[in-house]
Amino acid sequence: MSVRSWGNYPRVDHAAVIPLYWRHLDLPRVPGTMLPGGLARSYGDSCLNEGGTLLAATTLDRLIAFDRDSGLIRCEAGISLAQILDLVVAAGWFLPVVPGTGHVTVGGAIANDVHGKNHHVAGSFGHHLRRFELLRSDGSRTVCSPDANAELFRATVGGLGLTGLITWAEIQLRPVTSAWFDVETIRMESLDHFFALNKRVRLQYSGPQIAQNGILESDPFIREYSVAWVDALARGEAVGRGVFMRANHAADAPAANQPSASRWTIPFDFPAGTLNRHSVALFNALYRSRAPREWKATRRHFTKYLFPLDGIARWNRMYGARGFFQHQSVVPRADAAVKVREMLGAVAASGEASFLTVLKVFGDHEPAGLLSFARPGVTLALDLPVRGDSTLALLERLDAVVRDAGGAIYPAKDARMSPETFRAGFPEWKTFERHIDPAFSSSFWRRVTAR
Repeated sequence: MSVRSWGNYPRVDHAAVIPLYWRHLDLPRVPGTMLPGGLARSYGDSCLNEGGTLLAATTLDRLIAFDRDSGLIRCEAGISLAQILDLVVAAGWFLPVVPGTGHVTVGGAIANDVHGKNHHVAGSFGHHLRRFELLRSDGSRTVCSPDANAELFRATVGGLGLTGLITWAEIQLRPVTSAWFDVETIRMESLDHFFALNKRVRLQYSGPQIAQNGILESDPFIREYSVAWVDALARGEAVGRGVFMRANHAADAPAANQPSASRWTIPFDFPAGTLNRHSVALFNALYRSRAPREWKATRRHFTKYLFPLDGIARWNRMYGARGFFQHQSVVPRADAAVKVREMLGAVAASGEASFLTVLKVFGDHEPAGLLSFARPGVTLALDLPVRGDSTLALLERLDAVVRDAGGAIYPAKDARMSPETFRAGFPEWKTFERHIDPAFSSSFWRRVTAR
């Protein structure tokens, strides 16, 4: 059976895809290996198990308990973040960390230890997990938390689904007063401008200093959610130009929520080459021209700010039938300005075109899991249509810059990094390997641990 990741690359066949309906049942016995699967929003092959079995966990989507007073929620691992938000926002609660889409299961959010626009305040998803149950192929069930079975907890958070099946999880929500965000936007003139905008954001502070709406009380500049879109075709002094956005939960907006359904659908794969340097350059110019030169405040529903592409179903079809690579890296802050400039320069000079390029500064939170990607540093994400050898050559150049900086590539977004690049970015991989369920594997893991 063919199952594709969000990047539509690589395309692999599985021996079977088995839906899971009841968390109380043992795992099925299958020939070969198995891997839990969610909504397949990983971009590469970390959610694929070529020749093996996928355990389709999206049918494990029940809410188990929700304490409206404390904000503690327990749910099965196949429920999506969007489904949780549709339920809890109207009750005055919010997920503490969300990635750039709500179409991610709780199990997938744990397995990839997802991060969001507020990492500098809240860390990653794993930092807010209270506990979860892990079902292994030998039939054992282990409840893991930061204090109980802590080693298995740290292996499973960011563990790419390889330590067993997460049946349920308990998450601590954060209080909010509405479903709306107060958003501020400004045109970003260069990479230096980006770092200047981030310079005043203190990356080391403790929870008590944060007001309920996320603002650092002693500094009105601080915002909980920040991110920059970058024109990856810019050169020279304009390298890094784009649009910088920052936001907080609105304190005085109506509490009413609205559904997070898609408004538009792309019904077919775009013709090859639709996203090229000329079309992307035109889009970049139009998008940037709409951004103000001085801070402009607007109010947006949280779905519009946090999940801007969820309003377009199957937007990945814009990249054509061959699919696309996403290259998301993190490099240490001390060397970030030089390394990010080098990567953006390589993209601009390559002839390739990154349609969506995102830049953000991570906070000082230590990784929640052994293979967690988010760590202190600066992260750059690039979307590149698959064009063949030229695209692969560019990605190898970008990997070399990241390795030289002592950084890492995000496994959830990867489809082709070498074992050497993976091991350099995740030095605890051998420790993690000891916790892998012997019946579990993935195309990604076999690739990056190939001897």
